[in-house]
Amino acid sequence: MFERLREDIANVLEKDPAARSTLEVLLCYPGIHAVLLHRGAHYLWAAGLSTPARWVSHLTRFLTGIEIHPGATIGRRVFIDHGMGVVIGETAEIGDGCTIYQGVTLGGTSLDKGKRHPTLEPGVVIGAGAQVLGPFIVGAGARVGSNSVVVKAVPAGATAVGIPARIIVEEADRRREEQAAKMGFSAYAVTRDADDPLAVALHRLIDHVAEQDRQIEALQQCLRRMGADVQECCEPLDAGALNRMVD
Repeated sequence: MFERLREDIANVLEKDPAARSTLEVLLCYPGIHAVLLHRGAHYLWAAGLSTPARWVSHLTRFLTGIEIHPGATIGRRVFIDHGMGVVIGETAEIGDGCTIYQGVTLGGTSLDKGKRHPTLEPGVVIGAGAQVLGPFIVGAGARVGSNSVVVKAVPAGATAVGIPARIIVEEADRRREEQAAKMGFSAYAVTRDADDPLAVALHRLIDHVAEQDRQIEALQQCLRRMGADVQECCEPLDAGALNRMVD
């Protein structure tokens, strides 16, 4: 018990620059208190003492503002930062090293008695106000943006943002940047950590039109060299300016 508490405190000191000492973390961090009390509630739940377990959970919510069902499974070094308004359902599973911010719900969308809450694999980060709803897996190292609503699985290492959340994959962003470099302008993409999926779609549409403009210009030059009278139909798209507007 004390070994895990030391791990939890060291984890907070590593992840939160506002944490100044072990004593401050132990006395002033409700996420530490909630996880510590949950371990007692979970022990009672596993022993078949459901009512005392629920009472400890209820007391924890009163003291910390964090509601964790005693049936939930929480791994080592889980950091609930600030914590007010966090709700973690009965069949939720949280892997080692996850970070959860205030206002997060790990909830269910079914009335079935079985698995109905999400599973977070190790190293997942859930941003403030996010709602993760359903019995699916959020893969190791994945990130969920603040205020996102996630209703389907998130691959390991990916980022989910938006309502409903859409998946941002690093590989797709890398390909887009390479294509933009070939076209002679900067793509002005927001990083994959914070891209709004609508902004991503607009950036890619702008890139596509800019590439079409480049190809049309190359065809017109070939026709002019062959003696054809080619008229300019419209002003070329300023992809750089439009991408800045979308950002």
